[in-house]
Amino acid sequence: MGRDPDPVAICDYNPAWADRFADLSARIAASLPKIALRMEHVGSTAVPGLAAKPIIDMDVVLASSADLPRGIRLLTDLGYVHEGDLGVSGREAFRCPSGEARHHLYVLIEGAAELSRHIAFRDALRADIALRDEYAQLKRLLAAQYSGDREAYTQGKSTFIEAVIRAIQQPRKPLSDRQ
Repeated sequence: MGRDPDPVAICDYNPAWADRFADLSARIAASLPKIALRMEHVGSTAVPGLAAKPIIDMDVVLASSADLPRGIRLLTDLGYVHEGDLGVSGREAFRCPSGEARHHLYVLIEGAAELSRHIAFRDALRADIALRDEYAQLKRLLAAQYSGDREAYTQGKSTFIEAVIRAIQQPRKPLSDRQ
């Protein structure tokens, strides 16, 4: 795995991240009239109290895949660079305009599996302080171990994320059915 010149740096939670998301999402939503259903603040910066890389992750949710070509064009007009799905089906990634504070922008269609995963993981971390703190500890450990290798850092988080999402998706049996 290659070394990244931009090291992975984990910071304590910063309440200004919510404001940065609000500013970015307002500008983007205004540029996507009638096709953006909503903007979702996802990723670690969306979880109060969670240590994170200071990079906002945001999902633009479109009503229909028919709106995707127009959405790509409008975002490109704003200076975003469309990078395709980057290997994640149902999610289109964009590099932020040069000169802007770094953020990750994804476009997904309402009902997309990846959108559900983003929201489910975010909401699980928001709802469970112990889970949030366990994830923060893992992120700090991985950042120390792989500070120059973002791909390895991201891969290191995958098992934890997948386990949380599997636990969320498993239907719970009523107490009367448990033995």
